[in-house]
Amino acid sequence: MAESNIKKLLHLLGPDQPAHVRTAAALVIGELGDRDGEIGAALCQYLNDPDLAVRVQVITAVGRLRIDQALPRLLQSVQAGGDEAERAAQAVAHLGVKGTRALQDLMDKVAPGLRRRIAGALAAGGTASAETAAVDALLDKDPGVVEAATRSLIGNIPSLTPHHRQALADHLLDLLKGKKAGLASPSETAVVRLLAALDDARAEKILWDRILPPHPAEMRAAALQALGKWVEGPGKDQVKRLLACAGDVDFRVAAPALMILKTLPAAKQAPSEWLALLDAPDVTVRHFAIEKLGERDSPEIASALLKQLDHPGKFLGAQAVVRLAKMKHGRSALGEALLKAESPEKCWFLAKELAAPAKEFPTAWGAPLFPKACSWLDANDRRGEALLSLLRDLDPEGVHKRLEKRALELRKKKKYADAVNYLRLIVRDPACAPATRMELGACGLRISNHDLSGEARAADHALLQFNRLLPGYESEILAFLKKTKWLGPEDLFYLGFHFADQSGPSRKFGGQVLKLLIQRSGRTKVAQDAKRKLRSAGLD
Repeated sequence: MAESNIKKLLHLLGPDQPAHVRTAAALVIGELGDRDGEIGAALCQYLNDPDLAVRVQVITAVGRLRIDQALPRLLQSVQAGGDEAERAAQAVAHLGVKGTRALQDLMDKVAPGLRRRIAGALAAGGTASAETAAVDALLDKDPGVVEAATRSLIGNIPSLTPHHRQALADHLLDLLKGKKAGLASPSETAVVRLLAALDDARAEKILWDRILPPHPAEMRAAALQALGKWVEGPGKDQVKRLLACAGDVDFRVAAPALMILKTLPAAKQAPSEWLALLDAPDVTVRHFAIEKLGERDSPEIASALLKQLDHPGKFLGAQAVVRLAKMKHGRSALGEALLKAESPEKCWFLAKELAAPAKEFPTAWGAPLFPKACSWLDANDRRGEALLSLLRDLDPEGVHKRLEKRALELRKKKKYADAVNYLRLIVRDPACAPATRMELGACGLRISNHDLSGEARAADHALLQFNRLLPGYESEILAFLKKTKWLGPEDLFYLGFHFADQSGPSRKFGGQVLKLLIQRSGRTKVAQDAKRKLRSAGLD
């Protein structure tokens, strides 16, 4: 730099200039200056500048220009701590062997926080002696010092030449396999992380040896991340190690193992190591295992996939169902799971998930479902409705006919309450035929307690059923009642009594029912009660 320019810049460092101008001047001197005596003396003078920003920039410039005479003052700044301590330590690290030794001497004299700053500064020093000292700091007993040195060294790696990278890798490999074997866990982890960042393939065997317990999770994760850059076709034993890592409770270990396994095909016979991933604590690993194994069809895989239905993550269960539905053994397993579902919730889950895929299943697959649904419905078990919902999705017309047939069989056996349960399932369909609704009303009359109080009749489901039908189907209902011989006189009296208390067409209908009762029952007591009701209602 021209002497005139130096003088101008040094003038701009003077106390008569604004702080921002002096800071800028120190920056330019550090970038463009040299180590001549005038510049060095001037910069050392401003190391005690009252303005912090100026002082910090001067410290940086002193480090860049490697001005040895500033060392005592820089060491004072390091020991004092504060905002400029770290910058001062970095400046000292740039001073070569002398600065490195000075920082190493300070390491045992300062507080732990400063020791970590010094270690970080050594790693970023950019000199051979500083780097060697930083690597030695990896062996420190303080994990904080080890971490500071590791981070700085990793951050410095992109700027290293290939020769420098190799030399650093050699040093680190010697630490692991040389005389200093048996490093403390934080130190060994730090060395592995650095080897991983250096991308040196010579470390592959060392890394494979450190991906399993009892090595700490951080070390295992770093080793796996490094292996992921090199490994293309791991051997059988290596695959076993990767599978063990993929099932680890710590996802920092599992994630990089999954990334390596992702490119590998699952073994044809689905060995137990792959199936073990379906029991992994992390749901992401289970999803991965389903993707890997779900295309293969075997009883073992079907059984393992079926267990996923018990996992609290519903999406995992849904994914397992999709895979099972594509497998011959999977479809059989799903059918058994439906028939043996422990709870209505699980049965409903399966029914909903199978609504679409089961349409492609063989017809014989659904054969056992209707009898099982009936047995659950007869026991008032809600699992029966879940099965029935699935069957409706598969064959709505067929299920309708089978329910009607079942209700008719029960009614003929005089199991009216059971028949009502099935008929109620049928009439949920808005398009249900009026005849079925009349059948439901009639069966309801057979199980009614015939309480004539107004409140009880208003809540009676059998009467409500006839009340809904009456506006459009009066003649059809009368025809139905005339041919329904299994309705007793008490049933007809109850029905007629209720509608005789109404008004308009309903009142007339009640009278017709009471007259039908009298016609059938002759001079019985219930017939006499019907006549009295007709007279009191003005319908005789």
